[in-house]
Amino acid sequence: MLSRLNFRNISSQLKAVASCGIQTTAVTSSNVPRPKRPIEAPPVRFGFIPDEWFHFFYPKTGATGPYVFLTTFSTYLLSKEWYILEHEYYGGICLLSIVLYASYKVGPKLATFLDKKIDEFEGDLNASKDEVIQGQKDAIDNLEKEKWYTEGQLMIYDIKKQNIMMQLEASYRENLTTVYTEVKKVLDYHAQIDNIDRRIAQKHMVQWITNSVLKAITPEQEKANLLQCIKDLESLSAKA
Repeated sequence: MLSRLNFRNISSQLKAVASCGIQTTAVTSSNVPRPKRPIEAPPVRFGFIPDEWFHFFYPKTGATGPYVFLTTFSTYLLSKEWYILEHEYYGGICLLSIVLYASYKVGPKLATFLDKKIDEFEGDLNASKDEVIQGQKDAIDNLEKEKWYTEGQLMIYDIKKQNIMMQLEASYRENLTTVYTEVKKVLDYHAQIDNIDRRIAQKHMVQWITNSVLKAITPEQEKANLLQCIKDLESLSAKA
């Protein structure tokens, strides 16, 4: 009987699996919160009935409503022979009892073991993720350092450029000083030559005038001048 029910529910199970499949289409932006997969399984009663089904009856029928509905619905199915108690029913009860017993006895230990394995697997995944994140952070830090080095190289380039400009300016000023010194030497040389030429010309002029004057004085004029000088001295001595 249970196998027949399972075969009847294959289509609904496939629809459920299809609805829970991997989403491959692009998600459109909306204000609907993104659904999250629950970590813990929802609570159940009797080992397989979801607890939320019971809460559905509480506002209308109270706390006993779900149990009354379950009892009356089961009695209706059995009385109308829609659900026949054949050998598969008793085999299903035995199998269900074994499963429930195993779940109560072995379930907590198995759940603890599986949770531990899941935590280890999650820890490994987080460790690999943290390593990747740390690697990306290190890469970002290296890029920031390279950027800082590049900016430093630009500063060094500007400093070298300023140094070259200062050297060119110093060389230019040194060349100007050299040109000024050489030009001053040439000008001083020409000034000295002009002074020497002027002194030589003046000396020759004075000598020429003196020689011309001496040549122009005759012996008679010289004798007359000498007599005139003697007379002047005598007159001066008489007055004294």
